[in-house]
Amino acid sequence: MTTYRNPTPTVDIIIEMEDDHIILIERKNPPLGWALPGGFVDEGEFIEHAAIREAKEETTLDVELTTLLYVYSNPARDPRQHTMSTVFIGSVLSGTPTAADDAAAVKAFKRTELPENLCFDHAEILNDYNTFKDTNTLPSPKNKAPKL
Repeated sequence: MTTYRNPTPTVDIIIEMEDDHIILIERKNPPLGWALPGGFVDEGEFIEHAAIREAKEETTLDVELTTLLYVYSNPARDPRQHTMSTVFIGSVLSGTPTAADDAAAVKAFKRTELPENLCFDHAEILNDYNTFKDTNTLPSPKNKAPKL
């Protein structure tokens, strides 16, 4: 019997706030640093539901997904294992940002004034997000994937 090893699906969500701010969480567990709210997709769960659930679990915010930014799949993006993350942009429906679950802290940052100690590939993701906000151009496979 053949055993297949596949990347684990995850989600990340860029939660937009007023005055051009976004929500980041400070991770309670390694790798430590600031990160987008997100996590693993549960078996049997729609990826969109996972994004909304993870946002709620880590920030206590109810969010609405507005845009699919990109799928990030660099095998080195997570030092713990090979993951591929579907990244959404969303807006707050209700709530006050409060750290919960595996978030030690939650903070709104101006999207152009982000902390230096970002985890995973979140600096790349947020650079793509800022490009999207400035130019209305989504990331493209032709400029994201390495040449075969």
